Amino acid sequence: MDSFLNNLKNITDIQSASNELALKINFNATIQSALVFCIKAHENQFRKSGELYSVHPILVAAITAYFSNDETMVIAALLHDVVEDTPYTLVDITLHFGEDVAHIVDGLTKIVEIREHELTATTSNEKLLAAALSFRKMLVASIDDVRVLVVKLCDRIHNMLTLEALPHEKQLRISEETLVVYAPIAHRLGISIIKNTLEDLGFYYLYPKEYKEIDEYIQNYQQKIQLDFNHFVSQTKDILQKMGYVDGKVQILSRIKHHYSIYLKMQRKGISIDEVLDLQAIRILVENELDCYKALGLMHIEYKPLIARFKDYIATPKENGYKTIHTTVFHNSKIYEVQIRTVQMHNIAEYGVAAHWKYKGRDNIYEDINLDWLHALESNSEDIEEFYIDAKQDLYSDEIVVYSPKGDLFTLPRGATAFDFAYKIHTDVGNYALQAIINKVKKPLLTQLNSGDIVSIKTGKKLIPRCSWIDMVTTSKSKKSIKYLCSQRLKDIDELTGRNIINTIFSRFDNTVAGAIDIHQLKKVPLFLDNLKNIKRNIENKIRKKSLFDRIKVQNLSFKSYTFDNIVINSNFSINLVLFDHCCHPKFGDDIVAFKKDKTAIIHHKLCDNAYEKMNLNEQMLFCEWVKYKFYIYKMVVSLPNTRGEMAKLLTYMAKVEATILFIEYGKDKYAQNQYCAINFEINNKNLEEVRKIVEKKTKVIEFYSAKDAYK
Repeated sequence: MDSFLNNLKNITDIQSASNELALKINFNATIQSALVFCIKAHENQFRKSGELYSVHPILVAAITAYFSNDETMVIAALLHDVVEDTPYTLVDITLHFGEDVAHIVDGLTKIVEIREHELTATTSNEKLLAAALSFRKMLVASIDDVRVLVVKLCDRIHNMLTLEALPHEKQLRISEETLVVYAPIAHRLGISIIKNTLEDLGFYYLYPKEYKEIDEYIQNYQQKIQLDFNHFVSQTKDILQKMGYVDGKVQILSRIKHHYSIYLKMQRKGISIDEVLDLQAIRILVENELDCYKALGLMHIEYKPLIARFKDYIATPKENGYKTIHTTVFHNSKIYEVQIRTVQMHNIAEYGVAAHWKYKGRDNIYEDINLDWLHALESNSEDIEEFYIDAKQDLYSDEIVVYSPKGDLFTLPRGATAFDFAYKIHTDVGNYALQAIINKVKKPLLTQLNSGDIVSIKTGKKLIPRCSWIDMVTTSKSKKSIKYLCSQRLKDIDELTGRNIINTIFSRFDNTVAGAIDIHQLKKVPLFLDNLKNIKRNIENKIRKKSLFDRIKVQNLSFKSYTFDNIVINSNFSINLVLFDHCCHPKFGDDIVAFKKDKTAIIHHKLCDNAYEKMNLNEQMLFCEWVKYKFYIYKMVVSLPNTRGEMAKLLTYMAKVEATILFIEYGKDKYAQNQYCAINFEINNKNLEEVRKIVEKKTKVIEFYSAKDAYK
């Protein structure tokens, strides 16, 4: 952990906290006034640890000053809890410290309001919803001013540093929220010190055993690792100095991978800590970009590089503004990671968006940090849980960089497909996409992309709703676009199906009856055709000018139900055959439609493109559905005495209660007094408790549940 942040854990009095703040920012009259205001506002308020409450906002201000060095943000940090926890209002803050400070405090107060939602058990929907609400509130409150997020992250750091004073359950809840909500936001803002600190603090409380194992390893082997590492650093420094990179032109820093990052790598790759290759790394800081590549050349000449682990984030920076060359080299049979960057790149890597305020006056310190993701979230789904899942996916994912044939750069999450790339370019490109061309080779749209790929998309003239692809794409934009396109297509299909079914029903005397029916009624026809009286009454009203004979035909119209294996056709025409067209192969349970061809019903998947063309050509259609089975499947484990004939008695009994056996697995220990037997069966009774009691009349039941609940 950063030494400055680590030292704050031991500060518990106002004077020490104020001294720490004074070391981090020019302590002028305005900040002194805000400090006095803060102490007075929180007078006689205490934290759970017993210390005066004002120690907390003073140290949050010190953390904010450490990362931003911006007077407005520091004052807002001092006052961030005033409106929430004291009688003072935003009007008071505006009056004393101006609208800019009040604006940030207002954003922070809105975030705090959501924190009152207590998170419940880890697996509950209430927990997800509360975290999602907190998450969304944080982001939306920061849309027009990212400073709100920076101060809130500093607030969360101090809360995590002092988490020991809270009950264990609350420690777990806050730590989980920190890992799930706050650390990813710090990552996207590019503030690696905050991200790493929050991850390690959350990791410490959530996985204490794993944290201790990693910490003990680092402590036990640190001296040995450091000796080897010092030799590598010394040799690297000599190499650079020989080429003219003397002190002042180059800096060499070292870092140990933080605990949570080590843990994640061990989990992802299934390796032990001894096998983590980049446990330590050196950072070479030079004056300009060209020097980065010169230093890289020197490293590769002197040491053998692992080319597969080379990454150039200067040529292809991450969306959060991160620019660095990563390379991994061999030295004395050991592997070392080397990161090469300019001083400015280092400031952005460490402080991210906060570097804009920390290093005011330095050109271009902020220009490479992309906050489009923050604004994009504003238009995300109204469904709060869907929003949360989408946003987490966008915040968490590792990134790849691909190119258009013209050299334009596009950042996508790792695992993204060419179809995701199509939607990244433009929604219409995704909607009309036919094929991908990756590195000049034609590939399917669901081909997974790799960093460095050159990708183009071939489009057609027709919208193509690929509804079954929604779980095979990666980005939230792709998923939303597919979902929207398919919902529009389904509405259109329901209207066309309703129109064509009605026109087919009354085709003996009028082929365009449906044209006289309200469009909303048409959409309901495929689902509610059994309500024939209402349909006929509607039709009668529309054809009153027709002959009496026609009206009588309508009144006497009746349907017949035809069942063919798993398909039921309802029609006023004779149907003697059902065929499945070869183009879409619907499975049992899929949404289906049926077209009439003489006395044959031809079944298509509801979203089949060929079926859609037939609908638009006004081909005759029939109402169809799958057979609705009235049997319910149950699974049970029973204990049977290990004597001859017991299984036969149970099966005979099950037959008498009209249960159909689907699966049996009998116990394998022939010497056991009782055998355990797993049985799956179906029966015409949906009441689980009633069915269980029926079985218990004959045997001892160990487990019993409905098949649909088997994985709950």
